[in-house]
Amino acid sequence: MDFYVYNTMSRKKEKFVPVYEGKVGMYTCGPTVYNFAHIGNLRTYIFEDILKKSLRYLGYEVKHVMNITDVGHLQSDADEGEDKMELGAKRENKTVWEIAKFYENAFLDDCKKLNVEIPTVVCRATEHIDDMISLVKRLEEKGYTYISNGNVYYEIDKFENYNKLANLSMEELEAGSRVEVDEHKKNPMDFVLWFTNSKFKNQIMQWDSPWGRGFPGWHLECSAMSMKYLGEKIDIHCGGVDHIPVHHTNEIAQSEGVIGHKWVNYWMHGEFLVLDSGKMSKSKGEFLTVNKLEEKGFDPLIYRYFCLQSRYRKQLLFSFDALKDAETAYKKLKSKVRALIKEVKEDDRVDLERINNYKNKFGEKISDDLNIPNAFTVLWEVIKDNELTSKEKSTLVEDFDKVLSMDLMNEDIEEGLDSNIDSDLVDKLIQERNDARQSKNWAKADEIRDKLNSMNIEILDSKEGTKWKLKK
Repeated sequence: MDFYVYNTMSRKKEKFVPVYEGKVGMYTCGPTVYNFAHIGNLRTYIFEDILKKSLRYLGYEVKHVMNITDVGHLQSDADEGEDKMELGAKRENKTVWEIAKFYENAFLDDCKKLNVEIPTVVCRATEHIDDMISLVKRLEEKGYTYISNGNVYYEIDKFENYNKLANLSMEELEAGSRVEVDEHKKNPMDFVLWFTNSKFKNQIMQWDSPWGRGFPGWHLECSAMSMKYLGEKIDIHCGGVDHIPVHHTNEIAQSEGVIGHKWVNYWMHGEFLVLDSGKMSKSKGEFLTVNKLEEKGFDPLIYRYFCLQSRYRKQLLFSFDALKDAETAYKKLKSKVRALIKEVKEDDRVDLERINNYKNKFGEKISDDLNIPNAFTVLWEVIKDNELTSKEKSTLVEDFDKVLSMDLMNEDIEEGLDSNIDSDLVDKLIQERNDARQSKNWAKADEIRDKLNSMNIEILDSKEGTKWKLKK
């Protein structure tokens, strides 16, 4: 089955053709481990997880490499701002090394809760300084660099079509990247490969290099580590859309400057998770984490389900009302699956033709640039198909969940879930009660509460909305 992805470089959907038949080399930009990942960051990792599992479902062997930025990374994607690692250390009165380890573990723990599979290779920037120095040396030999004020700069005017990924004019790129005036640069868009002289005079993370003691520019690590583990021709490179105009643009300039040919065949980018107030950002202070969702009573898989109801290339508006709706839908799905699992009989028919027809239908949806919402539609078709036996349904649900990773076959009883409860009726009654409360019809609201109580349903009101669970 052909697999199609939207390639940011070409701005169109393309048939995926791997460098090596049956194998995929995939690189994804990992976290800067100075604080918890917020749920906007994690939406990108969920998209990348689905991509990897979809490729595997279709028979590819996937080697997935992800970096951990545990070297000082400035707040801006350009060369200015505060050092994130140092900021974290000051904020928590820890060493930068302690900060890095703590938040790396926190990130990996979040991934586990969201059923995001750990990549084949997780590589830390601090463990690959020699590889970065080697890459700068090669760029220097090819004439792409210059030294100014003690720092090694990449001269973008030496690289043809620098702006090809962002597809913006140089003026638009410069305006969008918040570049501060740097009198030491030949071109305002030039970027630092190696710092020996920065405004951080007592920088803790420093290493010896041919250009003096210092530290690498942020963009350098992804080029060096991706080529170390995946070679000089990479199938897919992923990240968030915010990486397009600066980070990924600079990665291409570095990598292709060194190897002299096309580096990545397919660039894939996940869109933002947005709030009413705009894009979620750590720099604005308050941001939502997996832990905060749990504190509000939401299982992390509810958030995964919420993300998967939208295409990865569309901005996704987050609200607790929307998350509550996702919770209700997920509970309904789990309840239906649990019911059909209970109905499975050992001697049930298993018609491979029927099963393969649905597998192909599911495969077609995930092959269409990860159309996961429509893949869920196929899942519901399976559950509702009266021509299928419970065993056939169960087989298909288990198969689809290799990609969706929603723990659909986990039969553990969860709060508020019971196959004997009509969840649609409960949700309808709760909505009617909410409407009655809104119109101050307290008698009607109390009547509905009593009816739910008689059904052994406990309702819980909060500012995030009304939840329900089965009484113990």
